[in-house]
Amino acid sequence: MAQATISITVNGEAKEVEATTTGVELFAEDKNIIAVKINGENRDLYTPLSDGDSVMPIALDSEDGLAIMRHSATHVMAQAVQEIYPNAKLGVGPVIKDGFYYDFQVDKPFTPEDLKDIEKRMQRIIKSSQSFRRRSVTEEEALAEETDQPFKIELIKDKEAHLDPAAATEISEKELSFYDNVDRDGNVVWKDLCRGPHLPNTRYIKAFKIERSAAAYWRGSEKNPTMQRIYGTAWATKEDLKAYQTRLEEAAKRDHRKLGAEMDLFSFPDEIGPGLAVFHPKGAAVINAMEDYSREMHRKYHYSFVQTPHITKGGLYETSGHLHWYKDGMYPPMHLDEEYDAEGNVTKPGADYYLKPMNCPMHNLIFKSRQRSYRELPLRLFEFGTVYRYEKSGEVHGLTRVRGLTQDDSHIYCTREQMKDELTNLLTFVLKVLRDFGLSDFYLELSTKDENKYVGSDEIWEEATNTLREVAEASHLSLVADPGGAAFYGPKISVQARDAIGRTWQVSTIQLDFNLPERFQLEYIAKDGTHQRPVMIHRALFGSIERFFAVLLEHYAGAFPAWLAPVQVLGVPVADEFAPHLAGFIKSLEEDMVRCEIDYSDDRFGKKIRNASKSKVPFILIVGEEDMNNNAVSFRFRDGSQLNGVPVDQAREQILTVIKKRVQVNSVDDFKAAVED
Repeated sequence: MAQATISITVNGEAKEVEATTTGVELFAEDKNIIAVKINGENRDLYTPLSDGDSVMPIALDSEDGLAIMRHSATHVMAQAVQEIYPNAKLGVGPVIKDGFYYDFQVDKPFTPEDLKDIEKRMQRIIKSSQSFRRRSVTEEEALAEETDQPFKIELIKDKEAHLDPAAATEISEKELSFYDNVDRDGNVVWKDLCRGPHLPNTRYIKAFKIERSAAAYWRGSEKNPTMQRIYGTAWATKEDLKAYQTRLEEAAKRDHRKLGAEMDLFSFPDEIGPGLAVFHPKGAAVINAMEDYSREMHRKYHYSFVQTPHITKGGLYETSGHLHWYKDGMYPPMHLDEEYDAEGNVTKPGADYYLKPMNCPMHNLIFKSRQRSYRELPLRLFEFGTVYRYEKSGEVHGLTRVRGLTQDDSHIYCTREQMKDELTNLLTFVLKVLRDFGLSDFYLELSTKDENKYVGSDEIWEEATNTLREVAEASHLSLVADPGGAAFYGPKISVQARDAIGRTWQVSTIQLDFNLPERFQLEYIAKDGTHQRPVMIHRALFGSIERFFAVLLEHYAGAFPAWLAPVQVLGVPVADEFAPHLAGFIKSLEEDMVRCEIDYSDDRFGKKIRNASKSKVPFILIVGEEDMNNNAVSFRFRDGSQLNGVPVDQAREQILTVIKKRVQVNSVDDFKAAVED
C-alpha cells in the first residue's frame, strides 16, 4: 500500500504532508514562488517530494529565481528562432550576469530587424502560457531525438565532465533530460535538451528584452564553427528592467573608451596592434599621479623598489611552472643566441626567449641573489613591471583587457610565523590606498584550489587557504567563495569594489604561495642557524595600471578629483588684456607642480566657458577687470557654481589644499568644505 503521508521540512519547519505533495501545493498561496530548493538543489516546482526532504521556496525576484527565469527565456528565444528559421541549429543557452544568450548556426547573421521579429515571436509564446515539462531520457533516446542537431549530439556524447560551464547548462552528469514546451491543449510545441529547472509556465517571464547579436565560436574555440549568439535580458518586473536599461545608458556614457577619445587620454593605433595602448600627455598625467602616490605609499610602508627586464629565457618560466600552466596566455618564443661555424653547423645552441607574462619569477631571482637572514624578513619587493599576455583578439577590450599591461606588483617574503600579521597589514594597506582613490564599497572573494590545475600538496593548500580565510573574515568585509578560481601556485583574496553606478570590479589581489619558494629553492637562515623556506605573498594593488585607470575613469565619468585630473586648473581670461594677470597666477601654481592650461583661443568668452565646462577640469579660473584690479581670481566649478574675487594668495593655498587632501570637488560647497575642514 502506498505511503499516505511523508515527513518533510519546509523553511526549517517540520511538516507532515500527503505523499503526492509537490511545491505547487506547498506554495500555492504565493504566486511569486516559481521553483523549489530540495535538499540544496534547485528543482522544478512540480518535482515529487520524498520522505525526509528539506524544501525551500525560490521566489521569482531572488537570485536563483532570476536565473531560472532567464534560462527559461533562452528556451522561449530558441523556440522563436526555430519557428522563424526552421533550419537553425541549436548550440547552448546559458544564463550570464544580468541576462542570457543562446547560440545558433544559421545561414546568415541576424540583422536588427530579425531581432525585432524574434522578440515579437517571443512575446506571443509568453502570452500563450506554455508550460515547461521535464522528462528523463536515455542517451540512445536523446541521440535519436536530436538527429538533426549536431551540436546537441556533441554535448550528449561528451558529457558534462568535458564541457565548459556554459555548455554544462544543457545536460547533467546524473541523467539526460528534455524540457517540453506544452501548450494549453496539452500539445508539445517545442523541446530542448536541458537539465533545468524552469518556470512553471512562460507567463512568469514578466519583462524581457533582446539586446544584440554577435558572432561566437562554438564552445569558444577558433577551430570550431562560427555561431550567431543572441543576447537578452529578463527581470522580475518592468520597473526592474527599466532600471537596468537606465544603468546601461549611464554605463555607456561612462565607457572609458568613449571618454578616452573625448578627453584625449589614450588610443590604440592600428599600426601597433590590438590591446596595446598609447597614452597621450593628458592620460600619462593621470598615470603619473597614480604612480607617484603609489610610490609614496610604498616607501612609507617599507617596500624596496626593484626593476626587471621585459624578456627572459624560457627556462625561468619552466622553473616557475608558467610554461606548463600558462603557455597559451604567453607570446610565442623568440629563438636567439644560436652560433654557427663557417659550414653552418651549430657551435653554440640558442635559447627560447619569452616576453614576460609575470614578474614573480624575476623577483624570486632577486631574493635568491645572495644569502638571506631572518632579520631581513619580511622583505617587500615592489615594481611597476610591464608584462605581456597574448589575449585573443576577440577578447581584447579597451584598457580592461589588454596585451601589454603594467602591474604595481609586489612580492613579500616572510616566515610562516609572520605571514598572518603580514597579510592582515597588507589588506589594511590595500584598502586604505583604494579609499584614497575614491573607492569605498568593497567585498572580498576567496579563490580556492582548482583540482585540475595546481602544484604542491593538499596540506599546504589547506593551510594557505585557511590563513587567507581568517584574515578576510577579520576584516569584517563580506566574503564570497570562488571555488576553483585560484592560480596554480596558491589561493588568493580578491578585493571587489563597487563603482559610482553599482558595478563590481575586481581590483587588488593577494595570493599566498608556498610553492614557488619550493620550486626556486629559496632559503633564509633562521634564528637557530637552520635553512628555511620563506612564504611568498603576491600582491597587485591596482591589478594593472591600465585597468585601474579604466575603472577610475568610468567611476568618475571623467571628472577626476583634482589630485588625479589630467588638467587641474584651466584659466579663462574674460578678454585678452586680463591674460597676463591670469598667466602670472598660473605660473605660480605650476611652480608647485599643479597641472595648468590657459585658453588663449580667439573664441568669445561665452564659448570658452562652454568648452571649459565640457573639459571636466576641477578648477576653472576666470579673470576679469575687477579680479585684475583686486589681484584676485574667480572660481567656476563643474556644476556651474562660482566663487568670485578670491585673493590670489588665498586661491593658491586653497587649490593646493584640495589637491593634497585628495577629495572630490564639483561645487562651491564641496570646495568650501574641503578648505575649511
